[in-house]
Amino acid sequence: MQSTTIRVSRATLEMLEAYKERVNARSLDEAIRRLLIEYRKSLVDNYFGIDKGRISRFSEEDRFEGREQ
Repeated sequence: MQSTTIRVSRATLEMLEAYKERVNARSLDEAIRRLLIEYRKSLVDNYFGIDKGRISRFSEEDRFEGREQ
């Protein structure tokens, strides 16, 4: 795998190293990847879980055929 160097502040490095230890990542690269995955999952939950908890289960009474017109 190819690698590159990025410049971050000392404070950001310390935050990344603390996160790395908290999630037991083997490297800063793995810690950054985990952060990105968590962020993507939170986006999906936010955009596709808008009605979570507000929608009731479908029941037989919800069928159109059984309704009187």
